[in-house]
Parts: sequence; structure tokens; C-alpha cells
Amino acid sequence: MSSQFIIKLAGEAVYTVLKASAPMLVIALAVGLIISIFQATTQIQEQTLAFVPKIVAVLLSVLIFGPWILNTLVDFTFNLFNNLHQYIG
Repeated sequence: MSSQFIIKLAGEAVYTVLKASAPMLVIALAVGLIISIFQATTQIQEQTLAFVPKIVAVLLSVLIFGPWILNTLVDFTFNLFNNLHQYIG
């Protein structure tokens, strides 16, 4: 097992994690931006107003994108176990 192979495998793992977490991060970013614009225009500085909508949006995105995320992680794991003979020898 060469260092290039390990770097490639680690890169695939990082890419899979980023791909699986992207929907939640993008939705939380969008909701946070909308809430901060709302707070700036109305001058309401309530701390819970920023967190509660983001938590709800992330939970809804997990429910919506959950099957896709699970499929992505299962595909990566299947490919990892399917090529296990390359990692050992």
C-alpha cells in the first residue's frame, strides 16, 4: 500500500463526508442569512431567533435528504469493503 493510495482513499472519504453534509450546511447557511437580514432590518437582537429556525431547517433537511445521504454512505462503504483485498496486500 503506497502513500498515493492512502492519500487517494482519504480524499475519497473527505469528499464523501462533504457530499453527505452539503445539503444540511447549505440550508443552514441560507436560513441563517435570511434570519440575520431580518434581524438587521427589524433591529431585533434575540439570540434564540437565530438558532431555532436553523435547527428546524436542518432537521427538515435531514428528513428530506436522509435517504440520499444514506445511499451515498452505503455506496462508499460498499466500495471500501469490496476493494478490501487491495488494502491488505
